[in-house]
Amino acid sequence: MPHLNINSLGKVLVTGGTGFLGSALVKRLVDEGLEIRVLDNNSRGNLERMNGYMSQIDFIEGDVTSLDCFMEACENINTVFHLAAINGTENFYRVPAQVLGVGVKGALNSLDAAVECGITNYIVTSSSEVYQEPSHLPTTEKERIIIPDIHNPRFSYSAGKIINEALAIHYAPEALRTIICRPHNFFGPDMGKGHVIPQFILRMKELSNDFTNKKIDFPVQGTGSETRSFCFISDGVESILVASVNGESREIYHCGTGNEIPIAELAITIAKMLNLEINIIPSEQSLGGTKRRCPSIDKIRNIGYDPKVSMNEGLKSTVDWYLSTENF
Repeated sequence: MPHLNINSLGKVLVTGGTGFLGSALVKRLVDEGLEIRVLDNNSRGNLERMNGYMSQIDFIEGDVTSLDCFMEACENINTVFHLAAINGTENFYRVPAQVLGVGVKGALNSLDAAVECGITNYIVTSSSEVYQEPSHLPTTEKERIIIPDIHNPRFSYSAGKIINEALAIHYAPEALRTIICRPHNFFGPDMGKGHVIPQFILRMKELSNDFTNKKIDFPVQGTGSETRSFCFISDGVESILVASVNGESREIYHCGTGNEIPIAELAITIAKMLNLEINIIPSEQSLGGTKRRCPSIDKIRNIGYDPKVSMNEGLKSTVDWYLSTENF
């Protein structure tokens, strides 16, 4: 298996470094002994995620839509991890202009600053959202990427990611090594409340009256047979680092696992961990929702990635964290 020489990244800038993925990546890099700078406006991130690490990082509070902020942040940096984005389906519908603004301006500014400052490596985290309804499963990196309905604000996020990918491949000069990572549903403790797993935990708590009612009806979008592939955050960070260090420039790598789980099974598994019995109630699928999504990770396995954490182990850790968190 190829060696993972993380020190080859040099001094690192992480945009969106106080977010769920960003903070996990920053802490891993600090633990590896690297010098880290973070650029974030904390609009969605949380500095509390960096407790115990703030004294070990250079933190710049700023916005990725400002080229001046990027120029300052990129000074004396070797590697840029561009993670900053406005995520969350509610935001795609509510503020699509901001979602696209951060996605597109952030992409251009990050690349322009990287070139101007002589950055060596540029790593962008894209998204499995770029596929929408994939034509085959497990989906390889060769799958076509589409925007099914340009009028649907749901696709403001994936449109920004597609543009960032295109810029990393075609706009960046050849001298700048660029890597595209497509994460697939990273999850874990402290991931906020805007994603399916914490939403399920919270809704089960509410519907069961703080877990006092042991049998509850539980509505889900669609039939419950819709599938996703989830990846625990520590494996997610590892996959991004493997792609960043061992990957080829201008190449795309799936970051996640190849394990597909129906949403109904996910809900039932979480319920069992909460000592609940649930009756799945199907409802209308949201417009733009995808029936199945599962990546092939053969390409990234070939350069040294091997996920370690099982779905059940990751879910147990996540459920326990949310249950122990005050005011959840």
